[in-house]
Amino acid sequence: MFSLLRPSDDVIRAHLDRHAAAPFTYDFVGCTREEPAPVRGYSIDRNRVLLGAGRATYLRACDAIRRWEMFPAALAQLCWRDQPPRPDLVVGVLYRVWLAPLWVLFPARVVYLLDEVNESPAGRVHRFGFAYGTVADHPERGEERFQVEWHESPGSAPDHTSGSVYYDLVAISQPAHWLAQTAYPYTRYEQARFRRLSGKAMGSAPAGPSGKPP
Repeated sequence: MFSLLRPSDDVIRAHLDRHAAAPFTYDFVGCTREEPAPVRGYSIDRNRVLLGAGRATYLRACDAIRRWEMFPAALAQLCWRDQPPRPDLVVGVLYRVWLAPLWVLFPARVVYLLDEVNESPAGRVHRFGFAYGTVADHPERGEERFQVEWHESPGSAPDHTSGSVYYDLVAISQPAHWLAQTAYPYTRYEQARFRRLSGKAMGSAPAGPSGKPP
């Protein structure tokens, strides 16, 4: 949705309600569960940030994901943060184009949640996060995954203070609207800016209710 004025909360809620059952606008739904394969015409972007080490850092990062803290307030407003991510939840990202008097609402639906532990000779890898995908009226097509990982090595400290914790963002996308296509260099600049600011937001996210080991 494009608007010359900032849409009211009621307009945003009505718009998202209309897209509650809208289909995804791309064919490879769920491709970001692992490393997405290249798709012709689509860009694949990544940003990986070291957040710290240990279980407390991982739990804090998981809480930040639940609270949508990875959306940088300086760039975009998430509508709405009052619900944690869950499959089929429809949200909107409200963005103001700084080159023009234009507001854009990007509707998307949560595709899946991740909350798993994988064993390997190198130790346990804890993964938590989710991905959402574009639906009708989104000026892009594709899917984006927001994930935190804790690499717990064999023989780690009994107090769980060791093992690197990362925030990992992966997106696969292409323009779907003629405006996004026409302004593609600007779109790519803002996508890169979002990834960078998202990593900074996760690095400074405050501890939530699970931010300390029980």
